[in-house]
Amino acid sequence: MELEIARKMGDGALQKARALNLKPMSVFIQDARGAIRLVLTEDGASQQRAEIAYGKSNGAIAFGMGTRGLAKRVGMVPEFMSTVVHAIRGPLVPVAGGVLVKDKDGTVIGAIGISGDTADHDEACAVSGIEAVGLVAQIGD
Repeated sequence: MELEIARKMGDGALQKARALNLKPMSVFIQDARGAIRLVLTEDGASQQRAEIAYGKSNGAIAFGMGTRGLAKRVGMVPEFMSTVVHAIRGPLVPVAGGVLVKDKDGTVIGAIGISGDTADHDEACAVSGIEAVGLVAQIGD
């Protein structure tokens, strides 16, 4: 994922958060191999907000699905979380707000994780940022 795309995606996500008057947000964007492309944290966000956003983005990349889908799997098989947390590098936060980013052909090119408000609002901002750059969001399986 090109840095310019990540910047526009992050800005689009934060614009959505401001339009909805949400709490201060953190945005974390990784490319398809998990490399960090962008981290944005709004003024007033709590101290660990970016780390939580990273856990959402990283979980989406690690499992090839949005974290809404990952949360469902954890709910169905609770021991799943305790075992997989040791198998991936980096944090894992299996709640909505981590969204895979795909190109128009369906190829995963990265993930965006957002934290700051409710999980549903976080996810809506992520999707808005992805759509702002003409890419496709995958929120679940």
